[in-house]
Amino acid sequence: MIQHRSIKKILWGQPYDMGGFPIRQPLPSLGVDQIDPFLLLHHARLDVSADIPVSEQGVGPHPHRGFSPVTFLFEGGVHHRDSAGNDSCVYAGGVQWMNAGSGLIHSERPPQDIQARGGVQELIQLWINTTAQNKMDAPLYIPVAAEQMPVISFNNTSSSIRVVAGELNGVKGAIEPLFPMQAFMGQMETGESYFFPIPNNHVALLYVLSGKLQLGNNSDQIVADFEAAWMYEDGEGIDVSVLKNARFLLVTGQPLNEPVASRGPFVMNTQADLLQAFKDYQAGKMGELVE
Repeated sequence: MIQHRSIKKILWGQPYDMGGFPIRQPLPSLGVDQIDPFLLLHHARLDVSADIPVSEQGVGPHPHRGFSPVTFLFEGGVHHRDSAGNDSCVYAGGVQWMNAGSGLIHSERPPQDIQARGGVQELIQLWINTTAQNKMDAPLYIPVAAEQMPVISFNNTSSSIRVVAGELNGVKGAIEPLFPMQAFMGQMETGESYFFPIPNNHVALLYVLSGKLQLGNNSDQIVADFEAAWMYEDGEGIDVSVLKNARFLLVTGQPLNEPVASRGPFVMNTQADLLQAFKDYQAGKMGELVE
């Protein structure tokens, strides 16, 4: 008999104003600074103004070093530019995966055609830590369009699971991560169910953008809008049953078990490395981004 993982803690997506942007933040949460290797999860649903140029909306140029900021697109799109010369738009169903490595500057704006696509951006940004040996790698930006994403479909429904990283029942993800981890974007209709196998040495976090799910065969294990379920490592996977049409992100990963020193846009292992990151940024060593 399959042993289903049980919920360790429900993390509420607390509303925050992040520099004028309304977001939900289940991680970090009260009493939970990180779930190694996952550092931060922001869920944003934003109305893009038709009266302001898109070049003046979104998030302007800012630096990163030492981790992977990953953006999962559920509605609308994001225009990414960075100091390494990358310039691309990714739309709903796609992902922008960036390994910040030794550092670069990037911006995240709405695309020029956002109004033709409904004028709404809905996304999750997940900060994934990287090992000490990879923190000073050359930066790498990987855009994955919706049509490039491996998808598991369900018969006669609009339900689907997008395999972003890792592998799910023989379907290999679009991204080859720097260490063992998985990421799946789910959109499932009421009454559907799916079993997600999880390696026994992985932590698992499931965030619900909308809808209602039961995890496993226990009717008490319910997770709904703006909630994240942090799972115990006590089973072979998670059986997801949809009680109300749902969209969700499931990520699993092998803990790095390394010290974390973070402040603002940088995530390093020591305070000395963190101070050096700020010095390098101020000295222009992460490049320049002129939009």
